[in-house]
Amino acid sequence: MKLDGSYYKKVLDNLYDGIYLLDDDRRIIYWNSGAEEHTGHKRADVLHLKCHEVLMHVDDKGMSLCNDACPVSQTIEDNNLREVDVYLQHRDGHRVPVSMRIAPIKDSNNQVAVAVEIFGDGSPKYTLRQRLEEMKGLALLDPLSELGNRRFLEMNIRGRLEEMDRYKWPFGILFIDIDHFKHINDTYGHDAGDNVIRMVSKTMSFSLRSFDIIGRWGGEEFVVIVVNVEEEQLHSVGDRLRLLVEQSGIGIDSDTVNVTVSIGATICRPGDTAETILKRADTLMYRSKQSGRNCISMDRKQEPQLQP
Repeated sequence: MKLDGSYYKKVLDNLYDGIYLLDDDRRIIYWNSGAEEHTGHKRADVLHLKCHEVLMHVDDKGMSLCNDACPVSQTIEDNNLREVDVYLQHRDGHRVPVSMRIAPIKDSNNQVAVAVEIFGDGSPKYTLRQRLEEMKGLALLDPLSELGNRRFLEMNIRGRLEEMDRYKWPFGILFIDIDHFKHINDTYGHDAGDNVIRMVSKTMSFSLRSFDIIGRWGGEEFVVIVVNVEEEQLHSVGDRLRLLVEQSGIGIDSDTVNVTVSIGATICRPGDTAETILKRADTLMYRSKQSGRNCISMDRKQEPQLQP
């Protein structure tokens, strides 16, 4: 059986994985249905644009990969296969983690092009969807952010406290607040503020491990429960969320609105209750506000003093 190009195109269009092709100038020449699903960008809107005009990849430190560190440019230059984990920018503004395989191919004129495949396994999408359905049934869902609500968070913190008492499993809390949120509401309106909350919610929830918990505490405040973690790891998780939110952006009217977050981070201590650990994390978040915002404040263990 002879297969023509239209057959292969049909196969690629029906894959869940996102696949797009670039020419040697990094312009998009093919964009399948999976790429539409992962990014929110329709094929007709992105063809012939350069990839950095659409996806704006960053690494887990929030650093742009679209210039000197571009893995696509490196593959075009050295003709080597690459696999990288990155965060692309969804059409709705939030960041989405993806695993990419970048493979050099040649067209009929022997010119190098690049095939970029976005693996769906790079995102905790299925776990999040399952958790969402469970929370809906138990009235534990915040409808705006589609995260757990305050009751959901309090239940989970109490569960983690019981585990720590019984099994000595450590966990930490991140208390997160969107900076200058009142200014956004006053300038663009409350609908725009709601869209910013959705953007920040998705960026953070997609960037956590599947067994960590995030919920909306109220207003523009969020709480993250990070399990089986020590101080440095908790700080690293919080700082990654901060950087990825900073690199997200949403179109409002003719402006692109970027926001930052202030974070308080603390590890649960013996004798803590849900109330004491949340109050401590909240206080640390306000310390970040006072320190200029867009930063993370954390209480550290006191080093033992040497006796003279």
